Amino acid sequence: MTEVSGARGGKPLVSLAIPVLNEQDNLDALYARLVELADRMADRCDLEFVFTDNHSEDATWARLGQLAAADTRVRAIRFSKNFGFQRSILANYMHARGDAIMQIDADLQDPPELLEQFFERWQAGYHVVYGVRKKRQEGPLLNAFRRAGYWAIDRMSDHSIPRDVGDFRLVDRRVVTALLKIRTPNPYLRGMIADLGFRQVGIEYERSARVAGDSKFGVARLIKLGLTAVFNHSTVPLRLASAAGIAMILLSVLGALYYIALRLLQPDLPRGLASIHILVLFGIGLQSLLLGIVGEYLLRVYLMLRGEPVAIVENALNFDTNEIRL
Repeated sequence: MTEVSGARGGKPLVSLAIPVLNEQDNLDALYARLVELADRMADRCDLEFVFTDNHSEDATWARLGQLAAADTRVRAIRFSKNFGFQRSILANYMHARGDAIMQIDADLQDPPELLEQFFERWQAGYHVVYGVRKKRQEGPLLNAFRRAGYWAIDRMSDHSIPRDVGDFRLVDRRVVTALLKIRTPNPYLRGMIADLGFRQVGIEYERSARVAGDSKFGVARLIKLGLTAVFNHSTVPLRLASAAGIAMILLSVLGALYYIALRLLQPDLPRGLASIHILVLFGIGLQSLLLGIVGEYLLRVYLMLRGEPVAIVENALNFDTNEIRL
């Protein structure tokens, strides 16, 4: 059985935080690369591997049990249901013990070996080191869709969010401590971390193709995540609602003046209902849209007041009972 050296007073401990969902086909390849990475960096730091299983339906949890029994560096918690990708990452941050935490995906699209460069920047004084995707193994349409989404989120956000950046990053313990003080039912972590400040730097890399299995992020989930980013980190939609209301009032005043002038110039102008119907339907549609925008913000307030846990733990591997923080 491999033991964590854990010399907290000497070498720093770095936690590799890995959310998983039905990744049984990727775990062996991932673990082999993590062990090789740990051996290569043994003179600089100690590593632990913290997995959060979002209630996988395949043999992912069973395989994690085998790895944890053979290597105490492997620590894992299993949720009682699928609580979502962002909550899974946040739960990882809550349970990692490292002086720094690097989040990676289990599909090996983000190379864990980049930790060596991240570690150097962290040692140089940066608190957040994130990967910037300069190339993806995806179709041109999906790439264009992602780039447009990153651009829109950054432009609408109340603070700058790095573009072409996912959740592949290393964060200092102080950043995690500050992050966990924020209460939000629907976290968008890349935006939250960008908003915290600290010294942050990006490193470009080429994202690889998935080793095995299917991607859990289709277009629908990307859109949902993008909306979460906008509503969590931007007041622009609310201001647009106000601006749209003012614009409609002005248009109504101009329309009324135009109608009065037209009636004065052409008293025998035939009366018609088509324009009224169009205006009424347009007004109802606009009001519904604006109410929907306000509702999105009210929903987030309601969920925050309800105080749901980040996730519910069903089982844990290589954790003491008092270490479970959910």
